Amino acid sequence: MVAALKYSTGFDCSKEEFVAAILLVNTDQQNVVKATRKFSNTNKGFIDCEYWINQHKKVDVPVVITMEATGNYHENLAFYFYQKGYYVSVVLPNKAKKYLQSLGLKSKNDTIDAKGLAQMGAEQRLLQWKPFSESFYELRALTRYCEQLSANRTQLMNQLSSMEYSMYQIEEVKNGLKELIALTEKQLDQIKERIEELVRKDEKISGRFNNILAIKGLGLLSLATVVAETNGFELFENERQLTSYAGYDVIENQSGKRTGKTKISKKGNSHIRRIMHMPALNVVRCKEERFVNIYERIMSRTTVKMKAYVAIQRKLLCMIYILWKKNEAYDPNYPGTTGNAEQKSLFPHGFGETIKKVGEMNPPTQDELPYKAVAGSPLSAMQI
Repeated sequence: MVAALKYSTGFDCSKEEFVAAILLVNTDQQNVVKATRKFSNTNKGFIDCEYWINQHKKVDVPVVITMEATGNYHENLAFYFYQKGYYVSVVLPNKAKKYLQSLGLKSKNDTIDAKGLAQMGAEQRLLQWKPFSESFYELRALTRYCEQLSANRTQLMNQLSSMEYSMYQIEEVKNGLKELIALTEKQLDQIKERIEELVRKDEKISGRFNNILAIKGLGLLSLATVVAETNGFELFENERQLTSYAGYDVIENQSGKRTGKTKISKKGNSHIRRIMHMPALNVVRCKEERFVNIYERIMSRTTVKMKAYVAIQRKLLCMIYILWKKNEAYDPNYPGTTGNAEQKSLFPHGFGETIKKVGEMNPPTQDELPYKAVAGSPLSAMQI
């Protein structure tokens, strides 16, 4: 009888239910599906699922759990099994999709997806998922709500502008739009104040914010969004993992004599890329030397502005990560970091042609929240 090496369970989650598939990995490295079942996406369903897993596995044999990130619907399930001591991995939807396609599966349903995720967990060494702290969850909710309010305000202002130039002026519509804009701006101010309050009440976070916000052109809202979306960079071991998570990783398209366009993947956290747009413009406008050097070098070679600004977004994100991890203050005169030492792989040949498409993203959120640093700190006169 072949002994069990481990069990791998895949969960395909939706709003009201999830499908589980448990797979046995034996010492011959063969994967055998033991069972599949559907459960409700509730606490009772989680308990029933754990009991079901224990029924189909041997004692003292480890179980790994793999699930796909589906908005917020997977979080309670992942948190339950994480608290129970299971090794839980959460993969991005595009990564799971590509893996399932590589298996040659032509059909798609919840059971097939669950089996595929179980096989993915069995064959690959996936990173362990860890929940955000409560404060980071709150910060993420606030920054995302702020982003949505900003987008709503922009939409309403565009509608009002269109109405003002229309042939027939409908006063009821104009007044209604103005009232909605005023209400949205009031909510934005309240949310920004709440974000600042949340940052200030945690001394460890507040100190790190003080260190990083010494970068001219980087505002509190931008930094709060990056920190919230990355859980304080808890799961990242290096800059490469961070840039991949944010979608700034460079992908090439070359085969034989054919050389296609090289571009950033954009397969990652869109909230980070959206919020980093304005700071990238600001650091150049505020004449931060290391970023200006990057901008001028790329512009002299390609004359493509957006290519330079995307490179600055990535550079700025990596700098935030380093300062946060080391808990060090930003020093604009630190030797060797003026931009000339930037990795060449960041700007491969042909990078600019596709980077132009970054401008097609939704309008970025303007970071207007000043950071009122304590007296005597370098941030007491913080800009946007």
